Formats: sequence, C-alpha cells, structure tokens
Amino acid sequence: MVVVPDFLIKRIYQKGSLKKLDDGASLNLKNVLGPGFISGFNYVKINGVTYDAKDVKFIMNGKEYTSADVSEENPIAFKLGQVGTLIMTGASSVVDGKNEIVIEAMNPEAGVVKLSVDDNI
Repeated sequence: MVVVPDFLIKRIYQKGSLKKLDDGASLNLKNVLGPGFISGFNYVKINGVTYDAKDVKFIMNGKEYTSADVSEENPIAFKLGQVGTLIMTGASSVVDGKNEIVIEAMNPEAGVVKLSVDDNI
C-alpha cells in the first residue's frame, strides 16, 4: 500500500474553488501529484455537514460519475494536470468566511485517502 503524505494530498484541492449551491456545494480537485485512479468517494464533509457517497458526483472532461459508476473494479483514471469538479447535493453547508472541508476518497494503490482543508468564501 502506498502512503501519500498529508501535505501532498492537500495540494489536490484547488483553493478558492468552493461554491455555495442552492441545494449543496461544489469544489474542484486538480491532480498535481501524478497519474492515478479514484475508486470511490466515501464522503465529503463541509462545516460538519456530511454528504454521503450517494450525494456526491464527480465531473471530469464533461463526464459525470456517481458512486454507482466508480468502484475498485471500475476506477476513474485521474491523469496529471486533470481537473475534476465534485458536486454535493442535499443540505446547504457553505458559509461566508472560513469553511472546513474533509474529503474521503478511495485509491486502488493507497486505499483510503483523506483530504482536510479550509477555504474562504
């Protein structure tokens, strides 16, 4: 199993990309680490509000992926330099000012990958 240091994982989040939606939130991830795969999103938590995998969509290159589309057997290729947008639907959790964000995703090589960042609106 590959271990990715926390300071490198944090670089994937595109600072300033967090947006408040009528029924949720969106944010961008950019692969700055190297070619890899995403085999699932366990959850996204913003300011203590948890969006389960079923409430999270990942859009990359115009294609939308849901939790039903992505698995260890069917991972998404996330190439170096690619940008993807996570859209979370359900409760509105984004506030003006500082927002705490936690993303837990799965990677075939590293297993569970957890990203914790802050962003301001």
